[in-house]
Amino acid sequence: MSWLVSQLDGHPALRLKQMLSDDETVVAPGVFNALVALIARKTGFGAAYFSGAAFSASLGIPDIGLCTLDEVTTAVRWIVRASGLPLIVDADTGFGEALNVARTVKELEEAGAAAVQLEDQEMPKRCGHLEGKRLVPAEAMAEKVAAAVQARQDLLVIARTDARGPLGMEEAVSRARLYQRAGADIIFPEGLESESEFARFAQELEGPLLANMTEFGKTPYISVERFRELGYQIVIFPVTALRVAAQAAEGVLREIKETGTQAAWVDRMQTRESLYELIQYDQYGALDKAVARRPETSG
Repeated sequence: MSWLVSQLDGHPALRLKQMLSDDETVVAPGVFNALVALIARKTGFGAAYFSGAAFSASLGIPDIGLCTLDEVTTAVRWIVRASGLPLIVDADTGFGEALNVARTVKELEEAGAAAVQLEDQEMPKRCGHLEGKRLVPAEAMAEKVAAAVQARQDLLVIARTDARGPLGMEEAVSRARLYQRAGADIIFPEGLESESEFARFAQELEGPLLANMTEFGKTPYISVERFRELGYQIVIFPVTALRVAAQAAEGVLREIKETGTQAAWVDRMQTRESLYELIQYDQYGALDKAVARRPETSG
């Protein structure tokens, strides 16, 4: 799948809306570049999640809001072009205040994002499962949500609240309701610590909810099916693929350093044939033959 050799079917936001209206549990693995997004599509996922944590780590920097809007937009554009998947984009705190959020939404929707996620932390932000988070006033976040809703055309707006850790469940629920009144399409309660907390949150709110099934965090390991039973319509796995890929890369590089050869890892590699099939190498060649001008031969 690529915009260069295939036609994309409508804006991804409309397809994500349809998935949610079909009462489907949307499972969105975290993708941090176009190749991983292609693998997600190949393995049968219908949507993907652009994780700020995974993207930052892929650049060699922590997830504390250092990436720029232009960097994120460029990455999103490549991922959508390559995979065509409806992409939920982690836009952190929106790259500024209400007017900045409006620009963020415009840029990301034009790049093909299906949904944009905004969070209510102060800058510099922290990973949602770490201690020491500080939150903006609820009303300030509501203004950002309202600005995003006004700026979007079809894109879905996801409001994430990090209130559970520093301020407790009551504040998290209160903020979520305020963000819904400001126009948020989907609510993302971050850092919940048990199935009972997820169940309570779903009982307190109406409308689509997103659950974060990250590793090594405050949330216990819960299956997609169980999240569905608890009342969650979207489940993301934001950093899973990056963590596995990084561990594998370290392993093979250590092998080369220690033994001078990668031969023991060949059976665990993606083959050249599989890679070329994934990126549609032959289709690009066919396009080149179809459109390239050839010098005419003289008689």
